[in-house]
Amino acid sequence: MSAADELEDSAAPLIEHLTELRSRLIRSLLAFIVGMVICFMVWNPIFNFLTLPLCDALASRGQSCDLQFIALEEGFFVAISISLLGGLLLSFPMISYQLWRFVAPGLYKNEKGAFLPFLVASPFMFFLGAAFAYYVITPLAFGFFLGFQQENMLLEGDGATTAAAGILFQGSAKAYLNLTIKFIVAFGLCFQLPVLLTLMGKAGLVSARGLRGTRKYAVVGILIVAALATPPDVISQVILFVVVYGLYEISIQLVARVERKREAKLRAEGLWDDDLHGDTVADDEDPKA
Repeated sequence: MSAADELEDSAAPLIEHLTELRSRLIRSLLAFIVGMVICFMVWNPIFNFLTLPLCDALASRGQSCDLQFIALEEGFFVAISISLLGGLLLSFPMISYQLWRFVAPGLYKNEKGAFLPFLVASPFMFFLGAAFAYYVITPLAFGFFLGFQQENMLLEGDGATTAAAGILFQGSAKAYLNLTIKFIVAFGLCFQLPVLLTLMGKAGLVSARGLRGTRKYAVVGILIVAALATPPDVISQVILFVVVYGLYEISIQLVARVERKREAKLRAEGLWDDDLHGDTVADDEDPKA
């Protein structure tokens, strides 16, 4: 076979893979568009649901829950923002399925069994983080922000009475929605930490011992994320830090479990070499201690 024939044969599978990728992307895009259209048709109930934490915080202060459109087109962009987020959430199962169908033919049976649980766990952890942000963090954050309001009052001094200006929340619907979506997406991504680290551990990119050795750096990184992803109140920042650091510790245990399974399998096959691989440390203690 000539070099030209070999080049032509190697190009054919590449073209087939690109054609398959295009087909999967088109199906994923269509699913996203359908989900977006559905959410656009019912954006009002979705918006009402997203505003419940704010309305509860306002109701506890005896205020009505009214948001405003600062610009004429703001209502339309609020509906579009809800449609984009909702469309992505609704289409995520289809997108995940298309991703699985694209990569599955190139995986061995044991690799399929390893990859599929992570594909299921990822959306579950995202929704868990989003629910945590919605039901725990947003009430704390909105309560903190609304605490800076001030009622009209009269100040007396030097025999004269002066009026102090009141500070009352009259929020923009778009600004509120952007803040709420920021919380939901940020916490959803933070809750991907165990999935990501466990998958990297299964691929051999990280180890439980290495994760334990970088705890101090992880603490600093989590503190930075907590400061950026939450409002500037100590309570919500501490809650996020505790939760994400807890997920980091859970990730260490999951990676250690993956390593123990890998070691047991290699020992059963007679392929484990203690001098080459070293001993797997299952617990959190220094083996030299």
